[in-house]
Amino acid sequence: MTENPKKNGNIIHFDNVKKMYMENAIALDGVTLSIGKNEFVSIVGHSGAGKTTLLKMLLAEEKPTDGKVYFNTTDVHSLNRKNITYYRRKIGTVFQDFRLIPSKTAYENVAFAMEACGREDREIELDVPYVLDLVDLGNKIWNFPNELSGGEKQRLAIARAIVNQPEVLIADEPTGNLDPINTYEIAQILKKINNIGTTVILTTHNKGVIDSLNSRVVTMENGKIIRDNENGKYII
Repeated sequence: MTENPKKNGNIIHFDNVKKMYMENAIALDGVTLSIGKNEFVSIVGHSGAGKTTLLKMLLAEEKPTDGKVYFNTTDVHSLNRKNITYYRRKIGTVFQDFRLIPSKTAYENVAFAMEACGREDREIELDVPYVLDLVDLGNKIWNFPNELSGGEKQRLAIARAIVNQPEVLIADEPTGNLDPINTYEIAQILKKINNIGTTVILTTHNKGVIDSLNSRVVTMENGKIIRDNENGKYII
């Protein structure tokens, strides 16, 4: 029986999800996972464990071979192309490589995300400075990406990801290219975003980040969840 994805306030539910790329290449093997509204969940595991495939399932970039993925009560993979576009606006994404537009200032990078969603000029003028302040970039508003440090670039990427007020923020190895000080600062900003009501899903190999968050840790291995601990530590 399929579990009710809204049970206990879950916003995301993977129901026995399996993904095979070839006959003997199993990326996900019967994954069942629920994530609650406003929860902070870190997903860890060695390269090839299935973390990236799991995120692609949630973003409807890949379809499961078997099983279902729910966002609230919606079967993500039943959506048509138009509705997938609207659905993805509920999820902000941050990646290791920033993916900023080099010819645009910090303000323009964030404003561009709002313009793509059809937001009005007045909203943009109000929200962009607010969100840049939220990630401690209020004094870098007119700087271009090449004038920012690695940590500042990632904070700008986070600002762009949350400016349209998504319900969920996915941070996929966001500290992979950063030094320890910037890594700690990014982790604290993600906690701040979670504290104001956004569900955060973090994938990382960084033990220090995981241990400092004191939040739920899901460990994957060979496409399966092998451990799921509240207030967990990095154990592989």
